[in-house]
Amino acid sequence: MKICLISFDHWEYDQHIVRALKDKNIEAYHINTGKFKYKYPTPFHKITNFLSKVVFKRNIKKIKQQQYILKELNKLGTQDKILVINPELIPVAIHKKIKSYTKEYIAYLYDSSKRYPIDHLLDNIFDKILSFDSDDVAQYGFSPISNYIYMDKKPLQQPNEVTYGAFMILSIDERLQTLNAIANRLDTININYNFMLVGKHKPTGLNTNISYQRDIIKLDRLDEYMSNAKVFIDIVRVNQTGLSFRVFDALCYQKKLITTNKTIKDYDFYNPNNILIVDADNPIIEASFFETPYEPLDENIYYKYTIDNWVNTVFFDKGDTI
Repeated sequence: MKICLISFDHWEYDQHIVRALKDKNIEAYHINTGKFKYKYPTPFHKITNFLSKVVFKRNIKKIKQQQYILKELNKLGTQDKILVINPELIPVAIHKKIKSYTKEYIAYLYDSSKRYPIDHLLDNIFDKILSFDSDDVAQYGFSPISNYIYMDKKPLQQPNEVTYGAFMILSIDERLQTLNAIANRLDTININYNFMLVGKHKPTGLNTNISYQRDIIKLDRLDEYMSNAKVFIDIVRVNQTGLSFRVFDALCYQKKLITTNKTIKDYDFYNPNNILIVDADNPIIEASFFETPYEPLDENIYYKYTIDNWVNTVFFDKGDTI
């Protein structure tokens, strides 16, 4: 069986899907548009493209990126299944060409349709659309699925094996105000933390204990940071009802979680000892949450959220032979 994944893998999460497929002896490929780099032939071409974007809404860099997808598919040949993550990034005409290379065309939405509208992609382009957002599932009838645990489970740590009370890494967006509020609250109750912001420009009014850097953090370094914290922080975006990857990191590392996601209480892994739900505008956090140990999850429940089960759910029907 041949399966191809197409995505802009900025944070290097999607590569684990391909690895899980290969572990099942599937001939799997990844067309990562995040690795495609377009270089303007001359400064004149760069100026011309700027004017084209402004006047005609036509971006040559995106066009070249789309051509790159089709060029790679032409090399690979027909696939049994193709999965596109965040399909709203690709125009309908290109989707139709991609679909000609496969027997089954699948889409997975990483984000809410309120944030990235997908109405233009609902006219029988995909054989199946999956979403982790419960509102989108209810409105459009998408197949429900969560994100996944992409690593092997980490051993349960003792309090003396961690350095920080809490850890969070965040791109600079509308959630910054909540991160600041949580940092201020942890300062008040004397809980140390490692909060990191990533973006092009350092914002003003930042809690002085929150660090800032321009470059993204690779997964191997992220592993070190997460291993050194007792509690993870999860701040969801406005209108998001699904679970972020930070939730699955907490399950994998067997760490407690402080989250603004109120829907998390509806999941079978929810345990108030392990998960504290706070208000985004007024996060009430007590030091006692950090003082009790993590309570391990039942293995059957844990497996439901692993990448192995995710791959089985997305790509294989119950009657399929893997």
